[in-house]
Amino acid sequence: MSTRARVVLALFALSLFGALATGRDLLYRLSYIWAGLFALAFIWSRFALRRLSFQRQPRSFRAQVGQLFIERFTLTNNDRFPKLWVEVRDATDLPGYRAMTLKAGLHAGGAFRQRRERDSNVMATIRAGDSRHWMVRTLCTRRGRYRLGPVQIHSSDPFGLFPVAFQVPVEHHVVVLPMTVPLHDFPIPSGRLPGGDALRQRTHQVTPHASTVRDYAPGDGMNRIHWPSTARRRRLIVKEFEFDPLAEMWIVLDAHRQGQYEGEKTGEAAGFLGIPERPELPPASGEYGISAAASIAMHFLEQERAVGLVTFGGNRHTIQPERGTSQLLRILETLAVLNLDGAHAVPEVIKITGPRLPRGATVIILTATIDEALIASLRGLEYSNRKTVLVVLDPESFGGPPLPSGILAAAEHVGSTVLVVKNGHDLAAALRAGRPVLRAFAV
Repeated sequence: MSTRARVVLALFALSLFGALATGRDLLYRLSYIWAGLFALAFIWSRFALRRLSFQRQPRSFRAQVGQLFIERFTLTNNDRFPKLWVEVRDATDLPGYRAMTLKAGLHAGGAFRQRRERDSNVMATIRAGDSRHWMVRTLCTRRGRYRLGPVQIHSSDPFGLFPVAFQVPVEHHVVVLPMTVPLHDFPIPSGRLPGGDALRQRTHQVTPHASTVRDYAPGDGMNRIHWPSTARRRRLIVKEFEFDPLAEMWIVLDAHRQGQYEGEKTGEAAGFLGIPERPELPPASGEYGISAAASIAMHFLEQERAVGLVTFGGNRHTIQPERGTSQLLRILETLAVLNLDGAHAVPEVIKITGPRLPRGATVIILTATIDEALIASLRGLEYSNRKTVLVVLDPESFGGPPLPSGILAAAEHVGSTVLVVKNGHDLAAALRAGRPVLRAFAV
């Protein structure tokens, strides 16, 4: 029972007591009014949300940092009586979430008026059998997996004596993929042998290395047919292909809890409804590493390279190298929910996974912790004919300790290509030139 209902009940009791004590008709009439108001409000509230349905329809359950996440909401009155007012409260935990509120109501002359608000509530007067639709657009600013809802629908009687509500449970989640930037160039170490040494492993994909020919089988593509052999044998002959290990890229991302640093946050330009127009990466080395890993994976997959991912966060993630858009989505979804709370530093990760990497593969390591143990791991990879690229997330720019003197030169001395990424600098330029560019990183 609300405070208003208690006040009405107290007024009814006072009026009734006064009427019984004095016998005056006015007090009896007031008692009847308060009793009738109380009963009417109670009955009205029982029907306020009766046969009311709510539906949310996201355009997609996957979004990306810097893009809009769009939803369509529908509130339908399936009852034979109109609803005086309805309030919808959405508890979606997506950062920066703003429901583009639509307040609607019947005013003088039956006109229907709409206006936008900055809160995340929706109030509407809905006729019998009518529906209200509105769109919600949210600029995604942080990677992760977020719930959609729960949604609470509130209403009451005209006097606000008996508020009622019911909750629409959480049914879906949205995955916000990490930010990616286009890389026009990325330094790739040259192999020790021109073109590499082809792996003796069959593949269903077309590669530059044809090892043999065989008879055509259902499902083989037309681009696999070897026409000279087909003409000579008078039947369809197709080529068998093998992998080129130099086309296989392995991304090793440091998710060790003790190797993460966070600097000072730079101000974001406020846009419509206070939402940043261009989201920036958080000033954390781990977030820069995730965005860099996602950008590198996208760059090489667009070049039809086979890309794999190794990162030991809260859980161990190992994605075998493959090509195509599905591989990119697999890597981005893994990075989107990656917990930077791992128990293994990069040298331990390389020790565990290094023997499984094929000879001639390129290993791209992203980390903010550079020490002698990592240099020894790089040396071991180089000696075993695995080329390395070291992307250093400068810890000093993220509020951490400075790099040890001469450590980058030691990494280059063992044969690694070294790139340096600093907080607030252009990520695409840093990954291309290996030197920080004094320009704020934003999309």
